[in-house]
Amino acid sequence: ALVEFGDYHPLKPIMVTDTKTRRGARKGSTSSSSSSSSSAPADPLSSMLDGTDPLSMFAAASDLGRKRREKEEEVVGPDFEHWLSKRGEILARFTTTEKLSIFFTSASGKALSPGSSAVSEKVRTRLEELDDLEEGSQRELLNLSQQDYANRIEELNQSLKEAWASDQKVKALKIVIQCSKLLSDTSVIQFYPSKFVLITDILDTFGRLVYDRIWTMCSDPRPLPDGFTVEDVNDTAKETCLNWFFKIASIRELLPRLYVEAAILKCNRFLNKSGIQETLPRLTAMIRGIGDPLVAAYARAYLCRVGMEVAPHLKDSLNRNFFDLLGTFKQISAESVQNQLVLQRVEVPEYLTLYSPAINWILQCIAYRAPEPLLTEMMERCKTLGNNALLLNSVMRAFRPEFVAVRATDFISMIKECDESGFPKHLLFGSLGRSLACADPPESERLTILNEAWKVITKVRSPQDYINCAEIWVEFTCRHFTKREVNTVLADIIKHMTPDRAFEDAYPQLQSVIRKILTYFHDFSLLFSMERFLPFLDMFQKDSVRVEVCKSIMEVFIKHQVELTRDPVILNAMLHICKTMHDSVNALTLDDEKRSLALLIIGFIRMVSFGRDFEQQLSFCVEARATFCNLEPVLVQLIHTVNQLAMETLRVVRGSHSRKTAAFVRACAAYSFITIPSLSSIFSRLSLYLLSGQVALANQCLSQSDAFLQAAVSILPEVPRSISIEGKLRSSESFLLDFINNFLATLLVVPDHPEHGVLYLVRGLLNMVQDYTWEDNSDAKVRVYISALPLLAAMSQETYLYSIPKVDSNETLYGGDPKFLSEINKLCETLIGQILDHLKALGRDESPRRQGALAFSLFGVLLAHGDLRNNKLSQLAVNLWNLSHKHGYCETRISVRTLEYIKHQAQQPDMVHLSDTVQRLALQSRT
Repeated sequence: ALVEFGDYHPLKPIMVTDTKTRRGARKGSTSSSSSSSSSAPADPLSSMLDGTDPLSMFAAASDLGRKRREKEEEVVGPDFEHWLSKRGEILARFTTTEKLSIFFTSASGKALSPGSSAVSEKVRTRLEELDDLEEGSQRELLNLSQQDYANRIEELNQSLKEAWASDQKVKALKIVIQCSKLLSDTSVIQFYPSKFVLITDILDTFGRLVYDRIWTMCSDPRPLPDGFTVEDVNDTAKETCLNWFFKIASIRELLPRLYVEAAILKCNRFLNKSGIQETLPRLTAMIRGIGDPLVAAYARAYLCRVGMEVAPHLKDSLNRNFFDLLGTFKQISAESVQNQLVLQRVEVPEYLTLYSPAINWILQCIAYRAPEPLLTEMMERCKTLGNNALLLNSVMRAFRPEFVAVRATDFISMIKECDESGFPKHLLFGSLGRSLACADPPESERLTILNEAWKVITKVRSPQDYINCAEIWVEFTCRHFTKREVNTVLADIIKHMTPDRAFEDAYPQLQSVIRKILTYFHDFSLLFSMERFLPFLDMFQKDSVRVEVCKSIMEVFIKHQVELTRDPVILNAMLHICKTMHDSVNALTLDDEKRSLALLIIGFIRMVSFGRDFEQQLSFCVEARATFCNLEPVLVQLIHTVNQLAMETLRVVRGSHSRKTAAFVRACAAYSFITIPSLSSIFSRLSLYLLSGQVALANQCLSQSDAFLQAAVSILPEVPRSISIEGKLRSSESFLLDFINNFLATLLVVPDHPEHGVLYLVRGLLNMVQDYTWEDNSDAKVRVYISALPLLAAMSQETYLYSIPKVDSNETLYGGDPKFLSEINKLCETLIGQILDHLKALGRDESPRRQGALAFSLFGVLLAHGDLRNNKLSQLAVNLWNLSHKHGYCETRISVRTLEYIKHQAQQPDMVHLSDTVQRLALQSRT
């Protein structure tokens, strides 16, 4: 007779028709080539020995299987906290230093006795191998550390996967059964929650492997639909699935039989529409046979976990598990449990916390999208059990914070009535505080709630327990109250954590307190006016932690401080915080860390403003320079700030250069002149010397301006030929040329010093350029000479292109004096001579491209700034044009546009002489 898949019990006698079927045949389309009746139970692993290798089928359908699993795992919404998110927390929380052991023990006897000669030899061999699951060799690994134990379990998990992949299903099942037996061992009871996590990982792996194998068997010739029904499953897959359940039902020990069947609970979908619905109550009832209440609690947690994955709508089973769990609480006080705790030296409060992950998970499953009346019912059951603290704690953590918040006063009343010895009340208030940090209780009850909670928290003697709870309630205090209440809380924390330097063991919690305060208090004048805030910061005495705290404060300040400030309370406090960050810098500090600290301090400096009290602003910069002398970017920012201050002074006084203003500007210049040499970056020094010289010149401080510009010229020889940019060496030539061009533009308005010669700054700069050691095969020096020619041409004009108010440039000092113009002409002739010599050298070195580029640049300067009515100059321009086009490297488009420009200029009345020049310019192409 054919097996009735819809109505079976794993242990009842059955008749199986052993049929060889075509793989993938649907129900009703079995092609029988041979058959034999047998009363022996079907072997779960031998039914697929003939035909196509299931691993090959699985490989072909792997992508489909992955997509199917992803969709099926979405049976609960994203608002449900997955088990994986709790896994790491449990492993980190429940640790031990005790030595652990892994026992692989078994009883004697046969699990099954094939009684029929009709069973094939192949099946008989497989059954005998499976019997070894119960009576195999005994192994024991002793004296394992916690990490060794975890590593060994992971090795077993990998062994399971390898055995399955190599078609050793017997070995895979044996591993799972033996690992399940380990969950009955509570010899190191503090580690049990972590052991549960590690071993159920193996069960989860096994469950996925079995389900995917059977699903693959149904995927030929086409894959099962996501919402498949029993009618879509072929007979072969059903028979294999049923055999798995038969073999699991033959496991004699209750715990491994329960866990392994729960692991493949999802496979019931292949057998019966209501299989899962019928199996869950049966497995729930089986757990009642487990004597140890802790082991039973975690078995219920695992059953609820797999139940939520495959049938989250079946709430009755979840509720039944929870109610059964409530009934086992009386076992905790039983003699057997108490003797075990005495033997392992575990106190009752510590023992009760071991239940938390299991109870929390079960309650989370029950509370998921549950109606609000269910919370009321749970609260009533807690009262019925005499306000069991462990249960009450889990209820507050499992249900939505909104539900808990509106009943906060009721929960406080229940907490008061709990027995303090079994489960400390501060843990209950901690759970309540977590809910109130996410949802608001009625406004009229908030102060009462805070007072009631703090009455309990402040009496906690253990500093660690105290800060764990206080840190939670800080957020509630900051969220709903003023600085007065927050200051009181900080004072209480300081009082508890200062004796015996208890704060040294609580830095993470103390940092959390700071973060929560900064989340709700963005008014720093209010924050620093709290008497206990800075003393609270003083508890961070470990350098690395103190710096991190200061950085977090600075980040919030920069983000939320919108208005500039001069508040002395803020300035004093922030200077203290910035100094703490600065003083942490040493020779081992990484550049990235220095950069990060400097940016935070610069952000603070930019927010400081004393309005028109310029002297006070300068005093602040002087103090900041002394405080932050080890961070170069900060010093650069301070110099910029002082220069901006000097320019702001000029704007405010609107040109009325009083003695007081002049003295202040000279003080600003002195600040910069003293500070700039301390910078290590040569280009920072050059740019700041130039900027400070320009600012001094704008404020009519000519001697100070001269000093800055001379200092810039004097350090040009120090510029290295290469500089490091983002860890890579790059030529400094382009940076140096940019600086010199900016410097030349400034020199137009700088008057000559009466005690020095004509154009002394220009000559000094060109002399430095002449003596500088440029790169080999470099045209940089000649390019500087070409750039200097427009400056000299501009200096020879009667009226300069630009000027500085109330500063007499050389146009006024010399008034077009012939001697001055003669000096300019001589200098121009010298520069042009140097340039032409270089062009000849390039011709000898066969560098036509460089020669053409420089020739065209000089041609452009002569065209824009030279008097081409001079025949020699005009002929030179024509020669440079021809030279630049001689080898065809000059870009044609630019050449054409240049000729068009010259022709256009030649049409001007005073530029007729260009007509002759343009006729002599011809385009040449590369030959």
